[in-house]
Amino acid sequence: MPLDFPSLPAEATLNPATRRVSLNAKSPAFFQNPYPALEAIRAQTPVFFWEQSGLWCFVNADDVNALFRDRRFGREILHVATREEVGIPEPEARLKPFYDVDGLSMLEREPPVHTRLRTLVNRAFVSRQIEKLRPRIERLSHELIDKFEGRGEAELIAQYSTPIPVIVIAELLGVPAERADDLLDWSHKMVAMYQFGRTREQEDAAVAATLAFSEFLRGHITERRGKPADDLISTLIAAEEAGDKLTEDELVTACILLLNAGHEATVHATGNGVKAILQSGLDPKALFADADKTAATVEECLRFDPPLHFFSRYALQDLDYGGISFRKGGKVGLVIAAANRDPARFVNADRFDPARPLRANVSFGGGIHFCIGAPLARLEMQVSMPILFERLPGLRLTTDPLYREAFPFHGLEALRVAW
Repeated sequence: MPLDFPSLPAEATLNPATRRVSLNAKSPAFFQNPYPALEAIRAQTPVFFWEQSGLWCFVNADDVNALFRDRRFGREILHVATREEVGIPEPEARLKPFYDVDGLSMLEREPPVHTRLRTLVNRAFVSRQIEKLRPRIERLSHELIDKFEGRGEAELIAQYSTPIPVIVIAELLGVPAERADDLLDWSHKMVAMYQFGRTREQEDAAVAATLAFSEFLRGHITERRGKPADDLISTLIAAEEAGDKLTEDELVTACILLLNAGHEATVHATGNGVKAILQSGLDPKALFADADKTAATVEECLRFDPPLHFFSRYALQDLDYGGISFRKGGKVGLVIAAANRDPARFVNADRFDPARPLRANVSFGGGIHFCIGAPLARLEMQVSMPILFERLPGLRLTTDPLYREAFPFHGLEALRVAW
């Protein structure tokens, strides 16, 4: 039967008997506002087979939260099975440079490798270390606003929400911030590999970006070996040389992951959050009146319109969950966007309401793969957003912002404002 809401193309369908959904994530009607579609599906079933992804997907908060933490599911499968066992073909030779790097990422590994990699990197991301960055984020926020305040208008994605996390993560790692344009270009091209329906052109661009990014980092690592500094790359080099089992390939991949993940989500969490505030009609002064209200506003931004809408896991064994039988090597889809608007967990879930009782959302995932950069992302938003609204009273949208076609990522193409 057609999904019953007017904003989605007529070809979107759900079969209640089989719980199979046909839904094109590249349809503008969906990626511009996926929430009505997900609610229409939830009204029929809390779990559905998404034909275009080939996965059984869960939309309710309790299920998504539980699946993030269920150790019977994981981010990799080839540590417990062969490709032949689970029907995973070898990647095409032309894509090997990308997968050679991606396969070493802590995001794609399970214990004990994940534990080793995360323990080495985590020392830089504990809250007490991240809090030391607050003055730098404050200065950077003011410096960026100084550049456009007098013009009376700005495009905030490029001029504000992007530079802050890119520069901060580059400085934290010890990578030259003046290479920010290159870092962004490489990152965007690599991250496109995770989009639904990627193209051959995107794949080729991702491979080229991987090679360029890796070459740049190897050169910088070589430089740091001879001239250590107070940065994460130097710390990880010291750990490697002390015998903590971090290879140079793993070091390169860790840096790429942190640079990619360290800005991509925060850029769009900030942009989506500013948009939500401006469209809500709520008073920014009240939303950011003190530290507690600021923290609550940021959490509501993350819940209401998160920058990542979907994540997947492999079944590490034959199992049943939620009435669905998974074979070892099968994959499950966790629909973050739907879980964050589950009416069973959040009252008036489709309303932006920073005053709502605080309940955990799943924007940063959960379990052992909970986002290592969550403290940094929260701090960047808690510092940069109040400064933006304080410095630019009367901030307003000048155009209706549009989202990029990049599912499962969810971020604005541009955020044009005036004051």
